[in-house]
Amino acid sequence: MAVPHSLRALRSRNFRLYYAGQAVSMIGTWVQSLALMWLAYRLSGSTWFTGLVGFLNSAPYLVLSPFAGVLGDRLDRRRILITVLALLFLQSVVLAILSGFGALTLWQLASLALFAGVANSFETPTRQSFFVQLLDDRDDLPNAIALNSVLMNGARLVGPSLGGLVVAAWGETACFALNAASYLAVLAALRVARP
Repeated sequence: MAVPHSLRALRSRNFRLYYAGQAVSMIGTWVQSLALMWLAYRLSGSTWFTGLVGFLNSAPYLVLSPFAGVLGDRLDRRRILITVLALLFLQSVVLAILSGFGALTLWQLASLALFAGVANSFETPTRQSFFVQLLDDRDDLPNAIALNSVLMNGARLVGPSLGGLVVAAWGETACFALNAASYLAVLAALRVARP
């Protein structure tokens, strides 16, 4: 079966595996992001605190990502990704457990949001440069970049929508557990895909 020209980067087995795992993981990340903000407001009743959680979850990227990019250029990107994704998996598990038992305090929520923000500062630039190593043909790079952009924006659209449905049906804890499971997809893909 011929692959359409617009999807030609997916001919590379390693890129295809990683792309699929990353799609699941990124949707899970946006599901959790919505649930995190929803829970922050539900627990605090404060728009200020909700904004703080959003800030802590995002602001470290502005400060740390340039350093993370340099680190990704000097060290094994695959190893960095596996380490950071494993830490983000654990963060989601902790959120799910504390939320599930109703034991999550505001300071814990803020701390876990900051932890995710710091970890994502290393994950994002490393992820965006890692997939290049997975292509069989460097001529597919422009297509891989386009597919990566589609993935990021598609996940940004689908994830919060799905998150809202999950929160409404099962609560925030289910969103955190779903995100933890989504990290397993990309970790498995990284284990199988070899640059």
